[in-house]
Amino acid sequence: MSEADSATQEERNQSYWFHILAQNTAAARNLHTAKLVDKAWQQGDRVGIVCDTMQHAQELDDLLWNFSPDAFIPHRIVPDSATTCTDPVGILLCPPVAEDWDTVIILSDTLPADADRFKRLALVAQNDEAVLEQARSHFKQLRALGITPRVHDQRNPR
Repeated sequence: MSEADSATQEERNQSYWFHILAQNTAAARNLHTAKLVDKAWQQGDRVGIVCDTMQHAQELDDLLWNFSPDAFIPHRIVPDSATTCTDPVGILLCPPVAEDWDTVIILSDTLPADADRFKRLALVAQNDEAVLEQARSHFKQLRALGITPRVHDQRNPR
């Protein structure tokens, strides 16, 4: 691998993140996601949050409405791929399209098939065995695509 190829691979790996929380609740996962969304949105990114159920989408919707007393994060629920999202943040119940989003946060059981095409990708898992097992599966899928995500494991502070 040439030095240029190595630098390009390192840049890609810097854009893929796993956040493993010390807490074991879905509420903690949602709150951490809202913080990531706020940070990316404040930096000018369009942010897609991928989740599996309308109930989860509505929980995130409620959280984003009330996340900060000082600022509203403009967002909408996108129930299917036929729905266009003009807001800077979309809560997606469908696979994200890489060209539509700068940052994609995965909370779903399924990693998008084209996960290696996203500018930035974050996966958030609470300290729950079933969720961690799914995160391990996502990690293996990314490795198969040639990506080694950076891991922020809050369970073992250093």
